[in-house]
Amino acid sequence: MALYDQTIENHSEFLESLRHRFLDDDRKTALQKFAIKGFPTKKDEEYKYTNIKEITEKDYNFFPKESHNITKEQLDELHLGEENFDWIVFVNGQLRKELSSISIENAEFLSFNYALNDENHKDVFDQYFNTIAAKDLAFTNLNQAYCKYGFFLKVPKNVIIEKPIHVFYLSQNQEENTFYNTRNLLIVEEGAKVEIIESHHNFDEIFVFTNSVTEIFTYQNAKADWHKIQNDSDTSYLVDHTFAKQERDSLTTVNTFTFGGKIIRNNLDFIHNGENINSFMNGITIIGKDQLVDHHTAVHHNTPNCQSYQNYKGIYKDKSHGVFNGKVFVNKIAQKTNAYQQNNNVLLSEGATIDTKPQLEIFADDVKCSHGCTVGQLNKDALFYLRARGISKKEAQALLLYAFANDAMQNIDIEPLKVKIEQLLAEKLEVTMEF
Repeated sequence: MALYDQTIENHSEFLESLRHRFLDDDRKTALQKFAIKGFPTKKDEEYKYTNIKEITEKDYNFFPKESHNITKEQLDELHLGEENFDWIVFVNGQLRKELSSISIENAEFLSFNYALNDENHKDVFDQYFNTIAAKDLAFTNLNQAYCKYGFFLKVPKNVIIEKPIHVFYLSQNQEENTFYNTRNLLIVEEGAKVEIIESHHNFDEIFVFTNSVTEIFTYQNAKADWHKIQNDSDTSYLVDHTFAKQERDSLTTVNTFTFGGKIIRNNLDFIHNGENINSFMNGITIIGKDQLVDHHTAVHHNTPNCQSYQNYKGIYKDKSHGVFNGKVFVNKIAQKTNAYQQNNNVLLSEGATIDTKPQLEIFADDVKCSHGCTVGQLNKDALFYLRARGISKKEAQALLLYAFANDAMQNIDIEPLKVKIEQLLAEKLEVTMEF
């Protein structure tokens, strides 16, 4: 039975397994919307270059086994050497406090499922939940119908969360292909600050499909950074939708570092709702074999005097396939907008491909907007220059590729994270150069 049929058949059983009832009608409505449209195909413009048939034709278990045997040593291997971090560990969808280290003070942190059950948070969910997530997309509707796993974090006014928070989503001990609908809700009130790191890891040989939706609300003079480390196994699929709404004088960053996973689709939407907003989106993708990574971004400049910056770098080997579709919308009242968008790619093999499409839709007349993309190979003159100084071909290639990708991680404030990304870059480039 394909995934589409399973979503319809399992929904009643899923609702019966939940204790929170105030969302039942919304879940049913979302499922009905999904049933009408179904999964996107290559006939849909937004999925023209991304075929998800491999994902949707598989059977999945909608009710993961909760038991696991994750060890501290396994978890330590996933850490960034972050002695002074907080970390939150979900295993098979469940928050595992015994594996987590949570010292968050003066802020509200709850697992998503617990927050849904808490009557004290009903008003908060009425105000925020599913208010900026797109309601006309198959995967967001499917997520709303089935969401249960993930976290809720509200950082009150002027509270600075000093420690970065690393959120792990782990899957282990599953006997069937498993389907997770992860939902995160982050609210950063006026003058507050928080940094999140998110990573997904499949420890089994079966396939895991994660359909994730995150909503971020950044208020006046607040700062929210969200870093995604995507370095999962070859039996992992990920479709991620992240929506960020910003108020005046706020700063929000989403960095996406993609190295592993069979098929990954990242959808990122920034919504400006005040003046003097800064939005940053950076991405580094290094893949090979028959991996597919698709980045779809959109920035909605709805107000004057705001800035957005997008910088995505891609390195592709073997028969891997990359997609970048970046959109910038500038409303007619959004004068003095400064929007930058760049996508640069290197193809290391004849079978590797990239489809890139930067787009600008500008309805204001006093703006600075630029976009561009490049697709090419390593610079032969630069390679010759390095080799003439005694550097081997393999090392010279790796140095040039490292320099190519490096500027996409310049705004990482967390030193252990920056070191980890540099290590992953070095490791992936070492493998990449083995022709």
